[in-house]
Amino acid sequence: MKTLAISAKLRNGTGKTDSKALRNQGNVPCVLYGGEKQVCFYAHENDFRNLVYTPDVFIVELDIEGEKYQAVMQDLQFHPATDKLLHLDFLQIFDDKEVTMTIPVHLEGMSIGIRNGGVLSFRRRKIITRAIPGNLPDYIEINIEDLDIGQSIFIKDLRVDKYSFLALDNAVVVGVRTARELIIEEEEEEELEGEIIEGEEGAAAEETKATEKAEGEAGSEEKPAAE
Repeated sequence: MKTLAISAKLRNGTGKTDSKALRNQGNVPCVLYGGEKQVCFYAHENDFRNLVYTPDVFIVELDIEGEKYQAVMQDLQFHPATDKLLHLDFLQIFDDKEVTMTIPVHLEGMSIGIRNGGVLSFRRRKIITRAIPGNLPDYIEINIEDLDIGQSIFIKDLRVDKYSFLALDNAVVVGVRTARELIIEEEEEEELEGEIIEGEEGAAAEETKATEKAEGEAGSEEKPAAE
């Protein structure tokens, strides 16, 4: 997986006043958890542009005043009116410990079904994936050239030994439908989508629940309501 280096500084305080002062200077308050201790730090908002405003995912190499950590972004908060980046949470990762990340799906080729008049139904543009950091892919690549009308590619078709997916084997990732089938499919998807997303994200959350508890009250202070 691709890496991104970010240099940061330790925070002197963790309250709302301190957070507001940092933001007024163009900085973003952050929390790193998952290690021996929680680390509160900050960096300028420009340093996070290549991490936040992209569909790609990264392992972040944090340098916090000389102390180095490997981490992945777990959560972020924007101002509801201005879309200004307010806060970031990072999870420290280790080479021998599995981590859960949402990996984008890339489609390759032109489907034979689309050439014959079918419509692409791209159901899962991202898949929640679990592996040790060294086995996490930059993206899940799917070749759809042989996909004909009425055919689909399922989660079970993508499983490999290096990583696992937190989704059911029969979950559709991409398929080719007629226009009428696609309308019916979208109507059914609207009814089920909430349950599917909640189920998958709930499973991912359970994997890191114990770690997140370590964040405690300090972490809560880092996520104030928009001021």
